[in-house]
Amino acid sequence: MKAAIFYTGKFGSTKKYAYWINERNDFPVFDLRRENPNPDEYNLIILGSSIIAMKPTIQKWLMKNWPKIKDKQVLLFTVSGTEPGHPNLQQWLNNSLPKEMLEQIPYVPLRGRLVLNELPWLMRLFMKIASKVEKDPDTKKRMAEGFDYMKRTSIEPIFEWIAKQESEVPENLCKSQLQFA
Repeated sequence: MKAAIFYTGKFGSTKKYAYWINERNDFPVFDLRRENPNPDEYNLIILGSSIIAMKPTIQKWLMKNWPKIKDKQVLLFTVSGTEPGHPNLQQWLNNSLPKEMLEQIPYVPLRGRLVLNELPWLMRLFMKIASKVEKDPDTKKRMAEGFDYMKRTSIEPIFEWIAKQESEVPENLCKSQLQFA
């Protein structure tokens, strides 16, 4: 069994989470905006995606590669400023990905970081304008001031999922035969 982390991100939080997962499991990490890894080479795939403009940034890659990965062990984590459990997160996924995928892929929402001064000027302008029309006070504040919600402990559910996948290896395949590349 081979495992890898594939991610797309915009401002660095998704990349940071991918490498935190890598530190503990030593899975190869692929930035899908810069690399084109072959998902056929892996049995266990962790997908990381930012949520930008109410869509996962990995949407196109996932749609294109779904036939290659649908029968594999796949987990999706997303990163945004929105609190896990907020109904918007699930709605954004429902609007972006087919029901078949959402029913098959376990999902872990994570909170990220947004440093406004590090954004390109056009994105800063967009955030400023969007914060003026936003009705939710918490969202308005995040858009206007930025945020940093990143915590290593928030990826524990991903490690638990990995451990469960490892423990469910068929009996005819001894665990010492596992190869986490």
